[in-house]
Amino acid sequence: MRRFNIKLITSILGLLLVICGLGMLLSVPFSIYYHENWWHIASAAGITIFTGLPTWYFLNKSAQRELKKRDGYLVVTLGWVIMSVFGTLPYLISGSIPNFTDAFFETMSGFTTTGASILNDIEAVPKGVLFWRSLTQWIGGMGIIVLAVAILPILGIGGMQLFIAESPGISAEKLKPRIKDTAKRLWLIYVGLTFVEMILLMGGGMTFFDAINHSFTTMATGGFSTKNKSIAYYNSPYIHYVITLFMFLAGTSFTLTYFILKRKFKKVFANEEFMVYSVFLLIITVVLTGFVHSSTVHEFEKNFRDTLFQVVSIVTTTGFVTEDYTAWSPLVTIAFFALLFIGGSAGSTAGGIKVVRHIVLFKNSFLEMKRQLHPNAVIPVRLNKRAIQGEVTYHVLAFMMIYFLVFSLGSIVMAWVGLDFPTSLSAVATSLGNVGPGIGDVGPVNNFSAVPPVGKWVLSVLMLLGRLELFTVLILFTPFFWKRE
Repeated sequence: MRRFNIKLITSILGLLLVICGLGMLLSVPFSIYYHENWWHIASAAGITIFTGLPTWYFLNKSAQRELKKRDGYLVVTLGWVIMSVFGTLPYLISGSIPNFTDAFFETMSGFTTTGASILNDIEAVPKGVLFWRSLTQWIGGMGIIVLAVAILPILGIGGMQLFIAESPGISAEKLKPRIKDTAKRLWLIYVGLTFVEMILLMGGGMTFFDAINHSFTTMATGGFSTKNKSIAYYNSPYIHYVITLFMFLAGTSFTLTYFILKRKFKKVFANEEFMVYSVFLLIITVVLTGFVHSSTVHEFEKNFRDTLFQVVSIVTTTGFVTEDYTAWSPLVTIAFFALLFIGGSAGSTAGGIKVVRHIVLFKNSFLEMKRQLHPNAVIPVRLNKRAIQGEVTYHVLAFMMIYFLVFSLGSIVMAWVGLDFPTSLSAVATSLGNVGPGIGDVGPVNNFSAVPPVGKWVLSVLMLLGRLELFTVLILFTPFFWKRE
């Protein structure tokens, strides 16, 4: 049997470049409006489109339309890498980021919705480039592959294998029987929430440009801002609470958002992950607010608002900032470092380990003690009152083991390239979890510009691993993946 459908894989990658180039063209009107050199972005778009268009058009005609699971994993990984390579062009051609390593880091951070940046003066960057920067996160938020899934069936190509390879969490519950319908509904919810947030932010005094950029990066749980001070620039409780709400929604499974819109509230409150996610955010916010209020001179409402904002921002892996949480107290700093390992809900745009994995791991650990007392009893792990298959539990255990193994090895490498101990741990944790800010020299008031080039490449790989949930990328480096079927 054939090993890979090379023609179809190449054709799909060409289509992704076309989509990427069209996204760049959306930035051109902003360059024109703000009297910038629009030709820079237009040139980048032209190069990207005319590289992908012939490949997609000609190979699509001759390629067999069968896409198997191996093909899906290869397309997803290569798709993210190639998109990130061509996504550097607006930065390079405009001179906003003249160094390819830095440009690739910024672009990979965008498409993986990590939010880690090397830009020291964001407000000096041309508006058209800033819009492209935010757009990379918005595209990457729901997944460029899921976007392609909504389009490929129209071309006669089944997209199920791509959806399996890209979907976050343990499973991707389908809202409708056909994957194309699922992808369309997810994108309608995604676009709709983005638009609503933009209107609300404009109502709070944001300009249209700032509102659309922050709406893009909020719903993507990405965290790129158009301001050097991030959301701290806006001294507005209204804006802070609006963004907090939409970060929470973006970190919630979009399946549950669909149920909310359909007024199926029982399904929402019966979802164990959602309840743990919500209650955990509330409890940790209340606890940390107490510590913050005891160590600052600000009024209680501001301390509560800042703590709530930062907790939701870190747990949902958005990475926006209203206050330097590392300046509150050492205990609070350690707590926020621990939050880098939580993650949002499965089926959301959030990165990280995901709440549902923590639930399964905790339940299995607790039941293991019970199994010691009753070795002959069959005691399954239950989620939402239903027993889950043993292979799902094994998957979670394997994921957690590999996740912390990668974290450990990455931290050693970052220490080797010259970062201090807290910064090494934090840089790896925040990149692998797709969060953005960490502690130490990559804390909320700093960035990644001082990280050595080798370190930036390592962190870029970790961003990709985290966004694609480890196995999608790591499986490509196993010998059995390349064996003929």
